[in-house]
Amino acid sequence: MSVPARAYLSIGEVLSKLRSDFPDITISKIRFLESEGLIDPQRTPSGYRKFTNTDLERLRYVLLAQRDQYLPLRVIKENLEALDRGLQPAKSPGSGPSPRLATIDGELAPANFAENSDMRLSRDELIKASGVTEEQLVELESYGLIAPRGRHYDGDALSIAVAVTEMAGFGIEPRHLRSFKSAADREIGLIEQVITPLVRQKNSEAKARAEEVQREIAALSVRLHAALVRNGLHRIR
Repeated sequence: MSVPARAYLSIGEVLSKLRSDFPDITISKIRFLESEGLIDPQRTPSGYRKFTNTDLERLRYVLLAQRDQYLPLRVIKENLEALDRGLQPAKSPGSGPSPRLATIDGELAPANFAENSDMRLSRDELIKASGVTEEQLVELESYGLIAPRGRHYDGDALSIAVAVTEMAGFGIEPRHLRSFKSAADREIGLIEQVITPLVRQKNSEAKARAEEVQREIAALSVRLHAALVRNGLHRIR
């Protein structure tokens, strides 16, 4: 679906929106930050820049980091790259980024440009963040409980690895968790049966409805699973 024309801002409109907070901002400054790779606005066929609200929030982040924390552009760029991967920027030099598992406090918390970013973790980052061992990760992958998406692992992989690490404290090993994967696959199959007719309609309203139904059934599935487990545990007390 194409983006409406007025979803874009001209460089002059961006300048106007930023000037109240950053009186010294200029068009030359914005172009310089673009040349440094901190923003990447789209272009019209005639070459004019088209800024989105995401670009605007990135600019705000850069300008705040320069003004309030005196960060060099190299560090700001590293922070932006971390946020784009769903990570929390390094808190100190050499510490490296970490997964953003909750809202970050502080004036420079990620703004709208980072809210929809998918978390992308390297293998080492996943192991470090979750506490899972390399051997456990290999075993989890062999059972299909965790799988990389391309070259990275997403937030779901991190959640699974954290849960596995905590369950290991009770003597539960990855091989014991294969039934969880089988049950999840069956639930996914059931949801697919419900939403497939909507997906096949190939229009934006049907797609939005399919996404809504998918979320609702998934939430109900989790509630049902929790209730069944609680009910079963009551019988063994």
